[in-house]
Amino acid sequence: MKKIYSDIIQFRGTHYDFGYFQGGKIKDSLTLKNRENQWKVRKPRFMVQEEEAKEAILPFAPRVWDELLGLRDALEWPMEKVLQEFGGYRLDYVKSGCSILTGEDYLIRNYDYHPKTYEGRYTFFQPSDGGYAMIGPSQRVTGRMDGMNEKGLAIGYNFMHRKNPGDGFICCMIGRLILESSANVDEAAAMLKEIPHRHSFSYIVFDGSGKTLIVETSPRGVEVRSANACTNHFEMMKHENRNHLTDSNRRLQVMQDQYDSLESGREAFRLLNDSNGGVFSKLYSSWAGTIHTSAYFPREMKAWIALGGDREPAEFDFAAWLAGKDIEAERIPGEVDTDIPFVHMDENADWFKR
Repeated sequence: MKKIYSDIIQFRGTHYDFGYFQGGKIKDSLTLKNRENQWKVRKPRFMVQEEEAKEAILPFAPRVWDELLGLRDALEWPMEKVLQEFGGYRLDYVKSGCSILTGEDYLIRNYDYHPKTYEGRYTFFQPSDGGYAMIGPSQRVTGRMDGMNEKGLAIGYNFMHRKNPGDGFICCMIGRLILESSANVDEAAAMLKEIPHRHSFSYIVFDGSGKTLIVETSPRGVEVRSANACTNHFEMMKHENRNHLTDSNRRLQVMQDQYDSLESGREAFRLLNDSNGGVFSKLYSSWAGTIHTSAYFPREMKAWIALGGDREPAEFDFAAWLAGKDIEAERIPGEVDTDIPFVHMDENADWFKR
């Protein structure tokens, strides 16, 4: 078992200042050192043009561009490099897992991916210059793996495939754009129809009304359906699915079979987080191991997260934070059953063979 952590990042202020603040924190970090080495082995299969990326971001969340400018100035990098690392536009993404379950008052999500990509940053951001405040784990600093905003909109996403990518945003930036600008599931679904998608993902959105929408997206189309459980295959755009769906179907069936017996969000959390529950995954070397389990409760405006399996979650009162009460803890501790290094806390979390 490997002890890990996520740093708790709290900020109130403008997007530019938030970007500058984050840039200062990561400037000499292991994350950037490891990422630099990762790029030496895994050459980018994309190009980033500054004006094109700016024109793509501005219609959906213009202040996010200010955050990128703050990162640029703090890191003293050219904008092209900032966009390559943190812009979330036209980037590549490899396979992953993920399972999501919603109920009357909760969204529970397993984030399944590779430890060498996990940044270990859990962020609270309350902007003073527009856009909604949000809580959730970040990816590529500006993006969000999952999260909830001040309106009680929660979101998570599940990977489908990366065949035939298009010009567009990757999943974590799309998660951020939705949280930044959408107040409810209908606004989120409408925005997901307009956003250009780099790869094929399902986005699961849930709000305080108890309504869940699953938005199936690819560079070639978007479909919206209603359901309470989602794994790694499309139900509507079946022609987009991968060939190997056995594990995705199995995890979905486990959640569907248990659904009617779940009496609370806590029981749903245990179903996804318990390593013997049938949903949690230990396939870390295959890019599909469960690194965290998140929970969002829009009616109570509370959020939970556990790093690793069989753990009690750290619980946060987002409503109290929005009212000005800071989180006292600086880190969220966890434990994961792997010896693979994590990009934010271990040397040599790159793709070199040693």
